[in-house]
Amino acid sequence: MKQIAILTIWLAAAGAAFAQETAPSPERIRETVNYLASDKLKGRGTGTKGGEKAAGYVEKQFRQIGLLPAVGGQYFQQFVFARGKHYNLHSKNVIGYIDNGAARTVIIGAHYDHLGHGELFNGRYPNEIHNGADDNASGVAGLLELARHYQQNNVKEPFNFLFIAFGGEELGLHGSKYYTRYPLDSLNKVQFMLNMDMIGRYNLQRGVGIGGYGTAKEWPEIFKGVQDGGIKFFTDGSGKGGSDHHSFYVAGVPVLFLHTGGHDDYHKPTDDAPKVDANAEAGILKIAIQLIDNAMKFDRLTYVTQD
Repeated sequence: MKQIAILTIWLAAAGAAFAQETAPSPERIRETVNYLASDKLKGRGTGTKGGEKAAGYVEKQFRQIGLLPAVGGQYFQQFVFARGKHYNLHSKNVIGYIDNGAARTVIIGAHYDHLGHGELFNGRYPNEIHNGADDNASGVAGLLELARHYQQNNVKEPFNFLFIAFGGEELGLHGSKYYTRYPLDSLNKVQFMLNMDMIGRYNLQRGVGIGGYGTAKEWPEIFKGVQDGGIKFFTDGSGKGGSDHHSFYVAGVPVLFLHTGGHDDYHKPTDDAPKVDANAEAGILKIAIQLIDNAMKFDRLTYVTQD
């Protein structure tokens, strides 16, 4: 009995240590944001070399984490779109997969593009680099942290996972629109989609907003017992909005949307890496993991149509 008790304690300690290793890391978040929001990438504009470098960075990270290439043996889902007088604009989604042999899939997403020099966005600051640290290098950092956690946590989850870094979001949600029009598998098999856009500027007075609370009947139950770890959050019912979860919601998929709110640097050249609070973002991602885990306790979420 003593040996069994010792083994039980050792296994519990080993499990706790492993969970700690896969927990969201402020250091890795800073590393991702610092790279994606560096002047080297020149604002990650759609169709620019910087945007291509950002997509390549995400691909490399997916490969190192151990995600499977989801698009016919590769990670890129190419697409072409138009915006106003601009035609034949090329972009791509970067998609990695965890195959747990399950019937249904959880999709986690964040857009990697930003405004570049404002070439196609008609911004107020032409010819200046818009580094987009919060918008949305912070979301991509979150995407990579969640991918690492679910790939390396030594647990076979009851759902598959698709991790999607969307292109063309700033010009009209084009990456998510394309994916929902041409999904890799039926959207009827998607349990829910979680989107992260601007999660790096946590404000204690506001807290982090979690949208989509009204898009599935089960969300109120799923939120019960979630520990905030000192990160205040509040919920919003709407599944619609100005980011990629909108495309999934209107396509009939329950959604959640994490967002720390607007600020004075929004869509300005001053949205720079040192302003991202990586410690708070790690705490936000721990809340996201709890919500994802709770949602996987249900065989299927019940989509709720909103007016």
